[in-house]
Amino acid sequence: MNHDAYTDDYLAGILHSVKTIALTGASPNPARPSNGVMGYLLSRGYEVIPVNPGQAGKQIQGRTVYARLADIPVPIDMVDVFRASEYLDGVVEEALALRPLPKVIWSQLGVRDDAAAAKAEAAGIQVVMNRCPAIEYPRLIA
Repeated sequence: MNHDAYTDDYLAGILHSVKTIALTGASPNPARPSNGVMGYLLSRGYEVIPVNPGQAGKQIQGRTVYARLADIPVPIDMVDVFRASEYLDGVVEEALALRPLPKVIWSQLGVRDDAAAAKAEAAGIQVVMNRCPAIEYPRLIA
């Protein structure tokens, strides 16, 4: 897939189809973008599960934080990646070990790794990179 541009239908289809989102790189700091995006997605009815090894067992926005994707006790529809580009491949590897597989891996603004995306897509996972669901949702859904 060409990750330089996405159709509105592709993005809206993802936002309509997912319910449970694992947010990697979640921060308890309200000034951090990951915290604001988590709050926004929660306010739109998504179940958002924060993932951050340094915060595991604590709470962010009333949700229990997990150290790794594998620790989350429920199936995940989408992994929202708030990690630097060099970590995206590792997140994809973690996601590929899950059963069932997530439907989507979505990396935030500035986060892109085409090889990692190809690996996820080869396993049947949709990929969005360098976009923010909290920007796309009000533009396409609200």
